[in-house]
Formats: sequence, C-alpha cells, structure tokens
Amino acid sequence: MGGDRMAQQAVRRTRRSVKRSGRPLWRGLVISVAVTAAAVVLFAVIIGLVDMSDSLIRIINQVIKVGAIFIGVWATVSPGEESAVRRGALIGLIYMGVGVLLYALLTRQQFTWLSYMIDVLMGLAAGGLSGMVLGSLRARQ
Repeated sequence: MGGDRMAQQAVRRTRRSVKRSGRPLWRGLVISVAVTAAAVVLFAVIIGLVDMSDSLIRIINQVIKVGAIFIGVWATVSPGEESAVRRGALIGLIYMGVGVLLYALLTRQQFTWLSYMIDVLMGLAAGGLSGMVLGSLRARQ
C-alpha cells in the first residue's frame, strides 16, 4: 500500500519536472544580458557622478555579472526542478564564455588565459549555485 503512494508521488514529481524544465535556456541568457546592459548603463551614470577607485569598479562589475546570472537562472529554473543545477551552470557558462570572448575581441586587451578561465569558471559556479538554491525551493502544488 505504501509503495503505491510513493510511486504515485514519484510520477507526479517527474511530470512536474518535465513540464517545468521546458523553459528554454535562451530565455535565461537573454534576460541575463538585458539585466547586465541595464545595470551597466546605470552604473556608468553613477560613475559619472561619483568618483570611484578602479578596484571598487571591478568588484561592482563582478557583482553585476553574478546578479545577472542569478536572475537569468531564476527565469529559467523552476522550484523543485531536478536539472536545476545543470541548467543553471550551463547558463552561467554560456553567459560568461560569450562575455569573455566579446570582451577580448572588442577591447583587444591581452589578458592571460588563466584570467579568462577564472571568469568563465566563476560564471559556471554562480549559475550552478543559483540553480541549486532555486531548484531546492519547494514547488507550489
């Protein structure tokens, strides 16, 4: 008797997971890019009004990137989704990978591969952790 109930709950969880994991990754990526663009424009206005050190600007830029990844993962991952960590990590990886590539091409600055890889790995970790947190939330019944 108890086994039937457990099987029914597992089927319900699987159906919810399949239904909710249908949100496409591109949706989260587009939202992450839009959040980044808006935050960078706002930050540029603030920098024009307030004198900031280079190190503070770098820190705020990293916070903007991590925040944008979190919001993108939030838009893609559903509470209780089983693949939340994987999908979040993928969003962070793609977001930072494309961002690092564009930055390298547009600025033509020569950084070491290690600094680029650290940025990409930070995106991977931020996305995976965001997915873990958001995926561990209880799904609404």
